[in-house]
Amino acid sequence: MSSLLHSSQLTPSLNFFTSEPRSRITASQNGVRCNLLKYENGKPRIPILSSEQTTPSFLTSKSNTAHLENALIKNDTRLRIFSGTANPALSQEIACYMGLELGRIKIKRFADGEIYVQLQESVRGCDVYLVQPTCPPANENLMELLIMIDACRRASAKNITAVIPYFGYARADRKTQGRESIAAKLVANLITEAGANRVLACDLHSGQSMGYFDIPVDHVYGQPVILDYLASKTIYSDDLVVVSPDVGGVARARAFAKKLSDAPLAIVDKRRHGHNVAEVGSTEIEIYFVSCRCI
Repeated sequence: MSSLLHSSQLTPSLNFFTSEPRSRITASQNGVRCNLLKYENGKPRIPILSSEQTTPSFLTSKSNTAHLENALIKNDTRLRIFSGTANPALSQEIACYMGLELGRIKIKRFADGEIYVQLQESVRGCDVYLVQPTCPPANENLMELLIMIDACRRASAKNITAVIPYFGYARADRKTQGRESIAAKLVANLITEAGANRVLACDLHSGQSMGYFDIPVDHVYGQPVILDYLASKTIYSDDLVVVSPDVGGVARARAFAKKLSDAPLAIVDKRRHGHNVAEVGSTEIEIYFVSCRCI
């Protein structure tokens, strides 16, 4: 037994501590440093891919790493834009403006009217923008948007932004009579629960609709675009009048009039007699508008 424990017999099998790799392990004030792998206390001291890299030989040639470099470049763009069927032309223009291609998505209808959505590319860890106005038919386009959001959420998208230029049900933002539904709040809940992280809407019917969401809402106004268009036309302020279709739009119309060299402001006395039924209460304003350009 004593002969088996003799140091001379154990040295050959345990002498790897004093072999050549020993010179590659040094001590520093910050801890133990491994010169072979360029790691210090489990953290890389210098990038692995360097002149002293320890990459396997089969990955060092240019031909073998070319496809890896292309894959990294391909996945470097973490922004995806997908279009619904409500307004594909608008989605294409947005993608062209951003210098991107529309994401590949499959949307179809079954015989019973159900909607099927499948993403044709990976969105894992991506910032996804879904362009889908909920314009007429509002119910169908809204349901399509919800299914698109759900598909992106289940595909592990990092952030999902619902781009809704026309926000359906935005006018049902309050109760005007008893026992009515506030559909704008319901739609906000549906979009949030489906998995959207942010909503981008344009010219909501009222600003209070933004408060119905529990997620951030970017409210984009079309006023700057319209003003730029009007500025490019030969329109004199003398024959220009800004018209609000009802009392609720006075604030917005006044803002337009102020930007247009304090153009005159007119308000239409509109009276509702039911859904989709309205009547103009005064005709005097029509005489004034005969020789004017109305906005």
